[in-house]
Amino acid sequence: MKIPVLRTERLILRPFREDDLELLTSIQTDPDVLKYLGVGPGVVVQRSPAEIWTGMAVALGQWALKGHGVWAVEDAATGKLIGRTGVLDLPGWPEPELVWQMARSAWGKGLATEAARAARDWAFTNRGWPRLVSFIKEENTPSARLAERLGAVNEGRYQLLGLPCQMWVHPRPGSGVSA
Repeated sequence: MKIPVLRTERLILRPFREDDLELLTSIQTDPDVLKYLGVGPGVVVQRSPAEIWTGMAVALGQWALKGHGVWAVEDAATGKLIGRTGVLDLPGWPEPELVWQMARSAWGKGLATEAARAARDWAFTNRGWPRLVSFIKEENTPSARLAERLGAVNEGRYQLLGLPCQMWVHPRPGSGVSA
């Protein structure tokens, strides 16, 4: 299984490694990071290190099974894991979803936009999809603004796994669709 490594000005998007578990656990158990994810408005689901390990395995397995997936995002200057981004494409998912999640320490620096843009561009170049989507909770205005910066269009309300959200569509560059 060959997972591409992407480099941006400040980041490295790479496969998850075993030694990522501690930092990913600290990111994915931070209530501020989790408040827009999970099972419902205002509900934060704490995940155990074993569940986060399973999530890393799913991310790696999706690459093997589908040829695309989610990368670990590393700060190129420090070598520290600061988040994840890529394409979530699980069984039962309505269509491939561009996802991102960053440590609180990385917020407000444009790093999530930089990482998600690299993942989006790789996906369009290498997968040939006409579009990607991002499912974003209505109250998650930071992610909605990030989607807008990437050129996504809000197509309105959607129910994902029974939970209300907005469906943001990232059109393929050159498709004639714009925000």
